[in-house]
Amino acid sequence: MSVMDGMDRNRRRLLQGMLAIPLAALLPNGRDLLADDGAINSAILTLHGARGPQRLSAELAVTNAQRRRGLMERESLAADAGMLFVYPRPTSGSFWMYRTRIPLDIAFIDADGRIGEIHHMQPCTSDSPQACPQTRPDVSYRAALEVNAGYFAEHGVGVGDCVSWPGDGGGQCQGEMKS
Repeated sequence: MSVMDGMDRNRRRLLQGMLAIPLAALLPNGRDLLADDGAINSAILTLHGARGPQRLSAELAVTNAQRRRGLMERESLAADAGMLFVYPRPTSGSFWMYRTRIPLDIAFIDADGRIGEIHHMQPCTSDSPQACPQTRPDVSYRAALEVNAGYFAEHGVGVGDCVSWPGDGGGQCQGEMKS
């Protein structure tokens, strides 16, 4: 094999790899395979509960990297703030509190925006992620909203209530609201 043949083979591999990058973005979760700049967007959510619509500012965790990081290493969370974990399709995975220092409540939200379950989660002080308890809902969900512990109870938001947010068609809260 000549030096030129080796260069042609390397050039072909390089071009094939370059073509794969835009294709990866078209695959489900393919964008997560590409570099994540770490930027977190935020949105104003509306929680439709017993006390009527209430606004909440939430950071949006939409990539795998953002969802893995979550609220880790935070010392506090503003009173009317949270993090909304949005998934491309319904899922049933668990959440844990490894390296999370704030007691949290989590609402598991279906594709229509209805809250299926709410759980309380305490920080895990272990250095070992395997020692941290997992919170796994009995319902599938399209989004999960983490807020300060006690927030849902204090604001009259419960199972069956609805959460809406702009974009991506999530949580449109159509139909009758729970009274």
